Amino acid sequence: MNKLLRNPDIVWRVEKRREAEIVKALEAGDDVADKGSVILIVSGMMHQLNLVGGKIWSLCDGQRSLADLVEALAFEFEVEREELAEDVEEFVDDLLQRGWLKHG
Repeated sequence: MNKLLRNPDIVWRVEKRREAEIVKALEAGDDVADKGSVILIVSGMMHQLNLVGGKIWSLCDGQRSLADLVEALAFEFEVEREELAEDVEEFVDDLLQRGWLKHG
């Protein structure tokens, strides 16, 4: 099975305080899709990943496959597994095309 690995040239960090604020807003029913919790520095440019994107990014440690990511996220978030799998695959494909992730 193909394991997913972050590009080691990308500097990144989880904004823990921001993440906690986003989780609180999510629990209150607010739309948090555009709120970033993970910062990436790619070729001198800063990018933010939203809560789910940041969780996916953090899980891509070279030990997990796409199926493993879906399983971990399904455990954490209450969402239809099929819909989640499609969304995770689309996001991962985008990061692979950008060169931000690779198969390890």
